[in-house]
Amino acid sequence: MDRILLAAPRGFCAGVAYAIEVVDLALKIHGPPIYVRHAIVHNEWVVRSFEDRGVVFVEDVDDVPTGMPAVFSAHGVSPAVREQAKNRGLLVIDATCPLVTKVHNEAKRYADKGYFMIYIGHAGHVEAEGTMGEAPGRMVLVDSPEDAEKLDLPYHEKLAVLTQTTLSVDEVQRTLDVLKRRFPHLETPAKEDICYATTNRQAAVRELAKHCQLVLVVGSQTSSNSNRLREVAESLGAEAHLIMSPSDIRPQWRTNYPVVGISSGASTPEHLVEDVIGELIREPGTEGQGGGLRSEVRGQEEERPRDGGTEGQGGTALASPLWGGAGERSEPGEGEAGPRTTPTRPTVEILETVREDVRFLPPRELIQLAQKT
Repeated sequence: MDRILLAAPRGFCAGVAYAIEVVDLALKIHGPPIYVRHAIVHNEWVVRSFEDRGVVFVEDVDDVPTGMPAVFSAHGVSPAVREQAKNRGLLVIDATCPLVTKVHNEAKRYADKGYFMIYIGHAGHVEAEGTMGEAPGRMVLVDSPEDAEKLDLPYHEKLAVLTQTTLSVDEVQRTLDVLKRRFPHLETPAKEDICYATTNRQAAVRELAKHCQLVLVVGSQTSSNSNRLREVAESLGAEAHLIMSPSDIRPQWRTNYPVVGISSGASTPEHLVEDVIGELIREPGTEGQGGGLRSEVRGQEEERPRDGGTEGQGGTALASPLWGGAGERSEPGEGEAGPRTTPTRPTVEILETVREDVRFLPPRELIQLAQKT
């Protein structure tokens, strides 16, 4: 392995950071235990770290003791769940991603105007369940272009389409093409439902796959957007794997691939990426380089000029190496007059496609309550 290319953007999106900050504030205000319906985000490390601080994760609000704080996860919930929590007297704190809330609001508006809706999403995903709960009986789910072809739908004069925020951009477009062909009067929202972070991370992986024989996506197997990143890389001919930690690294990945690309899902903490890189560049018999690499990566990314857009199509930029040096170096061997050749660590470089600068602020009243404690 000569080089590691690190995708930018990658990792935490604004919605995930928002949800985590909301739970942090709730812990500061109420102290443990607090309850969260479903995993706050789809990453086991994040969930375990909150569990260590006294957060209890449940799948049903009936499992929350009456009157206790209950946080709704970033994926959102249906009105039925909200009503259920109200009836139990729970102190609800909403950590739903604002971009998921946008899709919920679209569903409510379409339902109020008498539309029937087709929802492009994954059956059983908590985000899909929440959004479809906004209009029971007025929405049907399709998962793929094949589903769209087979959809048996009576004629509806008013017909609209909504989308889960974490899907593959290309797959959704293929599904939409089928739906628009079959239902020419289908109405789409003014602004697409797939969120900026999903779009940007998939675009970054597309660029990464052009330069790499192997792409590693750091993220959870339960994360929709992480799985889509792996699929995007595979669709462009790269070998791709979804991994969670350095222990998932296979020895042949260090030796069989000159260039390895790395990205991470929108719910993956950056230190997990750094741990993976540190293990990849580690020389046998030595400790990983996560700590030193961490400061190098952050320093390089913070110094890079902004292109002025959070969703724009800024040109691809390849940073100078962050770590190591590709190729070989010559050193005198012990007892030798001349130099001997030894391999050096692979370089670690950032491949940036767009600079994001988005933040969602928690509710003002939540911040004020936390400040008083």
